Amino acid sequence: MNDIVMYTTATCPYCRAAEQLLHGRGIKDISFVRVDIDPQKRAEMMERTGRRSVPQIYIGNRHVGGFDDLQALDRSGELNHLLNA
Repeated sequence: MNDIVMYTTATCPYCRAAEQLLHGRGIKDISFVRVDIDPQKRAEMMERTGRRSVPQIYIGNRHVGGFDDLQALDRSGELNHLLNA
């Protein structure tokens, strides 16, 4: 199973929705990177993803994007493939 990394903030409802979607797919171990606590982590996120908004989600080495992107992968069936690769 691939590692999951999620750049997040404490008050982001889309971050919580992404977490719930992943939990619903059996993922219990998610590494959260709080960009609201550490400005260096926000800069790191922006450099890695080219995006400013959270969540930004990585499955293994693949940047899947934010919650809408994760949800689209789930609907297409590709999320299960990524999670189990």
